[in-house]
Amino acid sequence: MIAAPALLDTALMLAARGIPPLPLRAGKVPFGNCPDCSGSACGGRPNMKTPGPCLCPGICHAWAAATTDPHVLTSPSWGAAWRRAAAVAYHPGGADMTVVDLDDAAAVDWALATLPATRTVPTTRGEHWIYRGVMRSVNHVRPGVDIKSTMAYARWLGHGTGTMTALPAAVRALAEKSPTTVHVSPRAVAVSALVGGGVCPHRSPSYLERGVAMAEQRITEARSAVHATVYRTFLAVLSTHGRCGCLTEAHIVRLFTAAQTKGESPRHCTEAWTNARTTLGL
Repeated sequence: MIAAPALLDTALMLAARGIPPLPLRAGKVPFGNCPDCSGSACGGRPNMKTPGPCLCPGICHAWAAATTDPHVLTSPSWGAAWRRAAAVAYHPGGADMTVVDLDDAAAVDWALATLPATRTVPTTRGEHWIYRGVMRSVNHVRPGVDIKSTMAYARWLGHGTGTMTALPAAVRALAEKSPTTVHVSPRAVAVSALVGGGVCPHRSPSYLERGVAMAEQRITEARSAVHATVYRTFLAVLSTHGRCGCLTEAHIVRLFTAAQTKGESPRHCTEAWTNARTTLGL
């Protein structure tokens, strides 16, 4: 065996059941991109909606590396990752599942009173409620509650108890109605437009799109000093695009979403954005 036997055995068990696993490093975080793919240089996996390794050697692109292919999981190129791994995670969306992550006792009490029963798995502080069906992943949909499905990962903590039931409308509604998911007021995202219409001068609209995508990835791959990384990334985006009028609220929501996925609160996101604007005189 080329990896920690217990972790690899768990991963192979999940793969055999159609659940795409991936290794986690210490701190319950996935392995980041390889140097060749840093900053989306490869042009691929971070923007894909399905899991699977990219064409570079080794595990790459975090949750998107999750795979049910046993040849990939046991390949020499994944060996270093397994030897360094501290736990096994999986991509719920890749297995037609949604995990409602209840982070504390209060969140569990809310779920018991609000959501239909389904398979439950104990966690360190709360529970995972697992439903059959997929949806977009959103953090902080209410106090102590995250939703993990597409383009996300959940730590494997065992099979749990109970029968998995269909994803209810009540869970889907959380992603649409939550005021704490990403809140960006028009004042917080306002930028100075160029005289003459505010047309982006940066070569083409794809230049802006790539810049925002790279900023999202920079935040997502932060391994420490997340708050500082968020601020520096916001500063970089605003220094390039903050005066030409090309940034929209949708772009800012994407950046705030990436930051909140790393654990930043809406308030911290707003403060970092405001401070970056102030620094640049916007």
